[in-house]
Amino acid sequence: MAVHKIVLFYAFTPVPDPLALQLWQTALAERWDLTGRVIVSQHGINATLGGTVEDLKQYVKTTRRYPGFADMDVKWSDGTGADFPRLSVKVRPELVSFGAPDELEVGPDGIVGGGTHLSPQEVDDLVAARGDEVVFFDGRNAFEAEIGRFKGAVVPDVRTTRDFVAELDSGRYDDLKGRPVVTYCTGGVRCEVLSALMTARGFGEVYQIDGGIVRYGETFGTSSLWEGSLYVFDERMHVDFDPQTVPLGSCVLCSAATASYENCASPACTTLRVVCAGCAEEARAQVCPVCAASGAVPEPVSA
Repeated sequence: MAVHKIVLFYAFTPVPDPLALQLWQTALAERWDLTGRVIVSQHGINATLGGTVEDLKQYVKTTRRYPGFADMDVKWSDGTGADFPRLSVKVRPELVSFGAPDELEVGPDGIVGGGTHLSPQEVDDLVAARGDEVVFFDGRNAFEAEIGRFKGAVVPDVRTTRDFVAELDSGRYDDLKGRPVVTYCTGGVRCEVLSALMTARGFGEVYQIDGGIVRYGETFGTSSLWEGSLYVFDERMHVDFDPQTVPLGSCVLCSAATASYENCASPACTTLRVVCAGCAEEARAQVCPVCAASGAVPEPVSA
């Protein structure tokens, strides 16, 4: 029986012809029967794909041949073969939608002016040496942090990545500018950009975790500075790094501890709420506050 996996990777490098790269990536992924999402821009590539181990190996091996992609860090995790509904390969202005493509400078060695990369062990060493002076800064959307985050982390109240620029410009985090700030996100790509945006706004000592939460969790699980589960953008919805994982999420209906999410009854709902298994059916039958405020209503059920 074929073994299925999921690969997660990104690479920042100048791409002279994003459309040509898109067409090549589409052909490669279709050749190896992969599903998932690939984003291409003038700044590089960002991808999460699922398939069999052998097919993914062939795809990754070929993708590494592109100039600037040879040394990209590819993260592997278990898949089911049905983790993504289809293949999507798109050209966009940014690999991550911060809404600031003109602020980003990318050279052959990656983003210019980004935070200093730290391995998981170096993160722990920094905290051991400087204690409470160190600030963990969550670079994800706020709902992702509901089920897992670094101990004592600052979690900005943002619904989308695009909200971060306004958050940074608001001045509410200016008190952190004199402290060591460790940015973190799922696989590292959002923090590549976020750390550069922070540095450009006067944060003097900014770090990012090599490989993001994924690499840290693979190294330490929940035995060190990470707590809870990791939200992921596929059918799994979340992953736990070890059997000792304690759910941090609280069901919006009964307050039970959980790491599961549900959409509401509106077919257009994109608001994932933390909901336990016991309340899932009830949650799926309701219209969430966001959809209610927008006037969205469930479609009638056909007889």
